[in-house]
Amino acid sequence: MSDPSAGSPQREAPEPLEGPVVGTITGGTILWFVLFLVQLPFYGWFDEHGHLWWLWTCLAGAGLGLIGIWYVRKRDAALKRHAARQAAGAGDAAPGDAAGTSVQDDQG
Repeated sequence: MSDPSAGSPQREAPEPLEGPVVGTITGGTILWFVLFLVQLPFYGWFDEHGHLWWLWTCLAGAGLGLIGIWYVRKRDAALKRHAARQAAGAGDAAPGDAAGTSVQDDQG
């Protein structure tokens, strides 16, 4: 049996996409909760037709979204703290100092 990756060239992984992560997760969580509320009046119909899992899927999406909001807010705060520490460390170093050079090398 041959190696499936032998025919495709290896590529470097792309940089992670950074964007409005907190807003995206919050919007998705709100959407799941709204879908739950919209389907709630039809509980009987869903139950009769065996589609009750649709309702609970929306509620689970909203619940997991709350965990996601908590997680991405903590992540965003940690990234901002890290950037502030790096900026403070770069500002304290003298122009010819080795520490200042290494911080600039890490950024570029």
